[in-house]
Formats: sequence, structure tokens, C-alpha cells
Amino acid sequence: MHGKSIGWDDTIVALATAQGIGAIGVIRLSGRQAIDIVNRLFPSKDLTQQPSHTLHVGYLKENGKVLDEVVISLFKGPKSYTGEDVIEISGHGSPYVLQEIIQSCVNQGARLAKPGEYTQRAFLNGKLDLAQAEAVADLIASNTEASRKTALHNIRGGFSERLKDLRERLIKFSALIELELDFSQEDVEFADRTQLYELLTEVQQTTQQLAASFQLGNVIKNGVSVAIIGKPNAGKSTLLNALLNENRAIVSDIAGTTRDTIEEVLNIDGILFRLIDTAGIREHTHDVIESIGMEKALAKMQQADVVIYLFDVNEVSKDELQSTVNEFNNKKLKYVLVGNKADASSEADRRNKFNSIPGIIFISAKENLHTEVLKEKLVDLVLQGKVTTDDTIITNARHFHALQEVLQSLIDTRNGLDSNIPSDLVSLDIRRCLHYLGEITGEITTEDQLDYIFSKFCIGK
Repeated sequence: MHGKSIGWDDTIVALATAQGIGAIGVIRLSGRQAIDIVNRLFPSKDLTQQPSHTLHVGYLKENGKVLDEVVISLFKGPKSYTGEDVIEISGHGSPYVLQEIIQSCVNQGARLAKPGEYTQRAFLNGKLDLAQAEAVADLIASNTEASRKTALHNIRGGFSERLKDLRERLIKFSALIELELDFSQEDVEFADRTQLYELLTEVQQTTQQLAASFQLGNVIKNGVSVAIIGKPNAGKSTLLNALLNENRAIVSDIAGTTRDTIEEVLNIDGILFRLIDTAGIREHTHDVIESIGMEKALAKMQQADVVIYLFDVNEVSKDELQSTVNEFNNKKLKYVLVGNKADASSEADRRNKFNSIPGIIFISAKENLHTEVLKEKLVDLVLQGKVTTDDTIITNARHFHALQEVLQSLIDTRNGLDSNIPSDLVSLDIRRCLHYLGEITGEITTEDQLDYIFSKFCIGK
């Protein structure tokens, strides 16, 4: 169905702006009867005679009762967001008034829209493919510059263009396979078999690059959890405050003031870091991991994407720190070693004391010394030189899993060529590639899949 203009007999209506009191609220209608329905409520002007992409000011009335003074935005299909006739009513932001207008539209024959139904109709009418449609939801949910930029890139077709290129290459590859099938009764081989391997390698590399970007995409979309752990009074709460530039956590000279976990969100270079200040390590032992006194601290540390181990450079010995590092490495944790209270000793003394343990960042949380270095380290640890947000980045788990299937199909295709299996079997592997690419863009999908995907959208979009 995708790509063809589809008409529904029903017309949908919903509030397109957020719930609650505001200066204005926008109500959106889409469908064959959208203009007629609103026209019956808008005596100021005959909307059916007005050109597309025009604004009209007047009163909405039902049975002689004035509902509101509004601005009507008129978009005639197919040049609209959904591809259908669309009316947007901008009224005053009273929840009561807006609900009255929506109810009047329902009384005139509209029905309440389901979550994501406007974007679903846009997809089904070929206004955007499924990958672009899902990027709409990502853009609405974006809360950093990086997530906004990535979603906007995909809405504008950045990801879809890469998939289109892959698909065209595979179709070209498939055509050469089919050509061999046409000459199966004769002793005819591909004109240039080396070219097929080169094409397969290029497609495979592009697919691997896209799939690999999901690790960064997941970070951009969902953020990174960072557990700050250390002994009581190592300065965890002070560090949290320094990073956030506010007095969020309770800070005291009494060891172990923080009795639970505190969570805050920090935006560094467009990536959200969820900082978790855990309760301190209470027992005095060299085996730091096993000596965390509170179960929540241990659980948060194991669930975290990154662990900041904060220690007092004046109290922790080199052997004790090395023991901690060994435990972190054994548990395969991603961690940063941060030596706090560095203002109380010289750099030469610190370097000499911990000379066998690389990568320590020395700071003073109290004096806000070198905390910017720590922020840079956190970003580097997460990105690890990966692609930037200017590239196509996969943020959707559904797309990632489909690309993995594409990749496996490409590997099977190559193995088939290496083993000289019949061309019709090689052709099946290529069709499998094309199938999973089609699942991403929506060229191959089921009604149940669409309902599930668009049910995640907000109503009105």
C-alpha cells in the first residue's frame, strides 16, 4: 500500500499540542470530510471554496453557541502532512474550550484519532517512508542537540537514502544472478565474477557501518548511566554538585551522609549522562567491589554504562587502588579513576604515588578543579572515536535488528558464491536481504507491525 494515495471514509480529530493550559491549542483534523466538518462550524466563510495553504480567522459556532474565536489553517491533499485534506484549528489554550471544539467536530462526523494515526496516514499515502515516520517520534522525544540532529537527519531521508543505495546495489547484483539463470542451459558464466564480489563487499561494509552506529545511536537516544562510587566522604556528592553546578546532593563533613542513591541528568556535548551518586563503601578492606555496604550501590554500579570510581588521593594507597582496578577489569566494567582532593598535595607527589596506575584524573571537587577534564573523558569513553552526528546513525532497535539480518544474508550470499551453489539458491539469499531492507522502510510490512509501531506515538501526531 505504501506510496499510493489512499482515502479513508473516516475523518480523524485530535489535539495536536500538549495537554494543559497554554496561550493557544491546536486541533488537527485529517480525512475526506475534514473541510466539510469544520465548515459546518465556521459561518464566517465557506472553507470549501478557499484555496489550499490559507489562514482564516473567525468564530466557531455549534447550534448558535459560540465555541471560540480561532484561526483555521487549510491544507488540501495531497499537499499536506498526511496526504489528505487537513484542517488545523488554533484556538485559545483552555482545556475546556479545546475539548468543546473536539466534541463538536465529533458531533459533525469526525472520530478521535489513535496514537500516531496522522503519521501512519502520511506513511501509507507515501509522504514519508517508515524509517522517516519513526524519526518523527524520535524528534518529538529529543532532548539534546545530538538527538534532535540525528532525528532530523533521518526525517529528511538521510537514513532512507543510504538504504535506497543499498537496495539499488542489491537489485543490480540480483539482476546479474538472474542473468546467469537465464543461460542455465548453456555453458555461460557471469561476465565478471570479480565485480560481483566487489559489489557484495561494498554493500556489506555499508551495512556493517550502519549497524555499528547503533551503539552510538542508542547513547544519543537514551543517554548514558554513570554510577559514582567510592568510600564514605570521598567527595561523591561534592563531585555531583560540581558537575551539575548546583547544590543538589547533601554535603557534610560527616562520612557517609548520603544514605541512598541520587540521580541527576547532565548534558555534555549533546549526550545525556544520568549521574547516580551511590551510598558510600563502608567497610575498610582492600577488596573494594566486595565491600560495598549497600545493595543499591552494587546494583547501580553493575547496571551502569560507566563507573566513576572516586577516591581520596591522600588516603588511598597504590596497592588498594590497584586491587580496585583489578576487580573492575575482572568484572569487565567501563570505568574512570578519579583522584579527589588533589588540591591538598602536589602533582609530583600524586604522580609518584600512583605511577604504576595509568589514566587517573586528578581533581578537586570542592574547588571545581579539573572537572571539565573529567567531562571530556566521559564523552571520549562513550564515543571512542565513533562517527559523529553528521553521519547516518541508527537509533532504532527495530532497524538495528533488521540490518543484522541483512548482514547475515550477505554473508550467506558470499558463502554461497564461494561454494559455487546453484544461482537460484544465491538469488534466495539476495531476496532475503531485500526483504529485511524493505522491513525498515515499510515496503514490506504487516498491519499488526504498523499498529504496534505507531501506537508508540503520541495522540495528535
